[in-house]
This record gives sequence, structure tokens and C-alpha cells, in this order.
Amino acid sequence: MRPHRPARPARGGHQPVWLYGRHPVLAALANPARRIEKILATPEMADRHAAEFAGKSLQILPRDELARRLPPGAVHQGMAALAAPLDEPSLDDVLARCRDDALVLALDQVTDPHNVGAILRSAAAFGVAGVIVTERHAPADTGVLAKAASGGLELVPLVRAVNLARALEQLKKAGFWLYGLDERGDTPLGALDLAGRVCIVLGAEGEGLRRLTMEKCDRLAIIPTTGPLSALNVSNAAAIAAYEWARRR
Repeated sequence: MRPHRPARPARGGHQPVWLYGRHPVLAALANPARRIEKILATPEMADRHAAEFAGKSLQILPRDELARRLPPGAVHQGMAALAAPLDEPSLDDVLARCRDDALVLALDQVTDPHNVGAILRSAAAFGVAGVIVTERHAPADTGVLAKAASGGLELVPLVRAVNLARALEQLKKAGFWLYGLDERGDTPLGALDLAGRVCIVLGAEGEGLRRLTMEKCDRLAIIPTTGPLSALNVSNAAAIAAYEWARRR
């Protein structure tokens, strides 16, 4: 999947953010849509990735000093980049690039950046065309999200929908079948017809899908589990759903 070139300015201004960790930083450097302002690296990482860092503003620092420049708890793996936020793609941008057998994931008020990042990582791994989140009640594109995405933020368009129900209607008009994953579903995921254009909708942990979101879905499905822990983390559920879709292609 090639890096996307978003068309709309990022909401909330263009304040640069710190990306840290090997995969997020190298993926950002490889994305022509990402503007890198500065790179911090340990001597070892500067030598190892001299080709990727060439032509960039590079500052070489001891590991402890690099950590002090970043948000508390940042796992930097010897490198970090100060980067302008990506411009945000619209749903129209995503639909214009969708094939006839595309998969889109829609997240209904999933607020944890670790979960959204992990979902982007799975989306990149399985060829998902885009991930939709709600404009409100969704995490910003911070270093935490980018680290969890492990490069997926640079590869998969992340659409912020002002109104998720309206975005789902737009997908329907574009020929998508909408399947909600929810414990109230009556159909196992494996029994769904995942041919053609498909959108899988996932809700926040604990609350699940909101009523209006469920009403927009063509069908509600479950991922059958066994054992005492029947509920899956939303990022695990998204990964299983994306794999099942990719397996059938």
C-alpha cells in the first residue's frame, strides 16, 4: 500500500508532534505527505540509518538526553522525529481509491489511542482501504497513537467523520455492505458474505455500538469465543475481522 496524500488541512492547526520509535519514524520519513522538521537519534541509530536521515535536520544525542526531550514514558528506541501533522483525508478521498472489493473499518467513539493505533497497524497489514473515526470522542494523531500503529498511520487514511451515521450512509450509497460487530449480533463473523465492498463497524469497549450506529448496519455479527473471557479488545476484534476479510480475497 502506498503512502496516502491527504487533501484537507489538519483540524486544530499545524502544531508539530513528536513521533518516536523505529517503525513510526522510518515510516514517516518514507511518506512524502509528511513534513519532518527535526530528527533526534542516538549515535548508533544515526549510523545505522544514515541513508534515511540524509538531508534532514539531525541532532545526535545520548539515549538519556533523547528521552528527556520527549513526552514522559515515550519508548523511543533511539530515534524520534518532530513532524507536522498529516492533513486529513475526506471520505470522498478514500472512496475515490477504493476497489470493488475494498474493506473500510469504522470506529464508533473508540477513544484509546493505543487501540486506534493497533487497528491502523492491522489495517495496514491486511490491505484495508481506510479507517473512519468520530471527530469527537476519538484520539488525536499523537506520538502514542503513531507508536501503537507502528507505521500504519502513514499508510492507511484516517478519516474523522463529524457525523458517523452520515458517513455510513455515504458508504452505503457507494455500494458498501455495513456489518456491525457487537455482542448483540446474531450472525458469526465467519458466516458473513464479505465479497464486494464491505465496512465493518466496531464500537467502544464496554458500551459497544450506539443505537443509531446499529440501525445503519445491514447486519450485526459476533466473533464466537470460548472460555471465561468472552469479550475481545476492540483492536483484537478489528484484527480478526480484517484477517477474515483478507483471507477470503
